[in-house]
Amino acid sequence: MKRFLPFLILFGITVLSCEREKVTFFDTTLKQALISASPTGTWESFVMPESDDFANIPNQDPKNRITQAKVNLGKMLFFETGIGLHPNKATSTGTYSCSSCHIPSKAFTAGRFQGIADGGIGFGKNGEGRVKNPLYYGHEVDAQGARPLPTINLAYVTNALWAGSFGSFGVNVGTESVWNQDTLIAVNFKGLEGLEANNIRALSVHRQFMDRAIADSLGYKAMYDEAFPEIPEQERYTLTTTSFAIAAYFRTIFTNQAPFQKWLKGDHEAMTDQQKRGALLFFGKAGCSNCHKSPSLNAMNFFAIGVNNLYQGNNGGFRTGPDDKRNFGRGGFTENPEDNNKFKVPQLYNLKDVGFYFHGASKNSLREVVEYFNEAVPENPLVDPAVISPFFKPLNLTEAEIDDLVEFLENGLYDPDLERYRPEIIMSGNCFPNNDPLSRSQMRCD
Repeated sequence: MKRFLPFLILFGITVLSCEREKVTFFDTTLKQALISASPTGTWESFVMPESDDFANIPNQDPKNRITQAKVNLGKMLFFETGIGLHPNKATSTGTYSCSSCHIPSKAFTAGRFQGIADGGIGFGKNGEGRVKNPLYYGHEVDAQGARPLPTINLAYVTNALWAGSFGSFGVNVGTESVWNQDTLIAVNFKGLEGLEANNIRALSVHRQFMDRAIADSLGYKAMYDEAFPEIPEQERYTLTTTSFAIAAYFRTIFTNQAPFQKWLKGDHEAMTDQQKRGALLFFGKAGCSNCHKSPSLNAMNFFAIGVNNLYQGNNGGFRTGPDDKRNFGRGGFTENPEDNNKFKVPQLYNLKDVGFYFHGASKNSLREVVEYFNEAVPENPLVDPAVISPFFKPLNLTEAEIDDLVEFLENGLYDPDLERYRPEIIMSGNCFPNNDPLSRSQMRCD
């Protein structure tokens, strides 16, 4: 046995060396693919900052620089049901919040294909149990005409919503002629970044309210005073300052604990070999990074890929239909026919458990999404083939490659603890994200 020992030792070293070479090959090849795909030519461009590294969080509004006091206030107000004070029916007063449609355990999306704030009751386990209040007609509920986008990694969003409608700068420079098409989009004349502009609109649209008396009664006055000492008191407790605080909070919500982010920061064991193979496909053969190119793998570009709208699905939906201008994506905002059916490139982190994909929620798994892109056959007959993106073409991925790419999307990009961005309590002491009797019972708030 002794005479074989040197051979066994040498064999073991060789095997371990080969294994290390295998890992090094994946890591080195992936890093080169990232450099090729990066808009800046560096793999570091895909790294997200820490949530408290305010100086390195991008796209801040000069009128609303991030401070810890604003983040603390925004974190509370986003979940605060006590500001849901303008419902269609009095029975819903104080029963919903921004987070009714953006639940941390569901990647800050709704737990269902269409979010319902005012006019909804119930929660279930992760928001999937929310249904229309039987006292409301369908047209009375507060529901979006497209699948709610997640409120994560928003530091990389300069113009909000699927159509990029909100924000005075970025891709909206040159669209000023349509800002007066309704009073909501006119907020763009305020010279604000997309998150601030959209939040002002959203708080109003979603039937919420704030003034000094409400801030005082709910226990937020001191937090407003700390967050906005430079703003005169008569202007300090408003939906505008509320929107600013929530925007500051939004910019700190990063999926920076996902395996891919850990790998980017030097932990080469954070991703499995299969996830690395999937990443190589994402940034290589599959061409996903042609469109998904920021640290959150989003982009401020708009493309048509021919998917169905929300009303066309089996799920239907409230307050939407064939004439809903939101079906036209960017074109519904710009009123330019060339923009019709083009939607913003969304971020791709923490999509594993969402269950509804594309603006019309027409797919129910990430595998279905990958297969749709692999086959590249538009599903919506109403979309003019002439506007379909040239990037939307068959990928010729094998079943094994689809498996690898899905694994990267599902688990390589999955941050397991978004609950860290959720407050323990809100100042009102209400149940959150919903405060109606059915939700309170299901969430065991009582």
